[in-house]
Amino acid sequence: MKKVKITVLKKTLFKDLINEYATGDIKPCEIFTEGQEFIIDPFKPPEGFCTWAWNDIYKTVIAQTVEGTMYSGWMKDEKTSIACCSDGFRPVIFKIERLDEPTLYG
Repeated sequence: MKKVKITVLKKTLFKDLINEYATGDIKPCEIFTEGQEFIIDPFKPPEGFCTWAWNDIYKTVIAQTVEGTMYSGWMKDEKTSIACCSDGFRPVIFKIERLDEPTLYG
């Protein structure tokens, strides 16, 4: 098993959907910052990581940890995956990279 680095690539905001379907003043995600990085062992989310986002990207994290891929043939580098949280108004997009460093679990 390999360690994984998660990088926040982009925070998005779909104003057209917000205007049509939401109430209140919805802003981009306040939890993450673009460029923010987390190096992790796979079975525990990093401290302060959004629980919803972790649940959304966890399968991709695990696939990279066990040296698999979610996007066979799609990615230029199979050690890299792109995933996002499922917030329909303001999703955050993550790059998930398999590192050469083994986890604590082997």
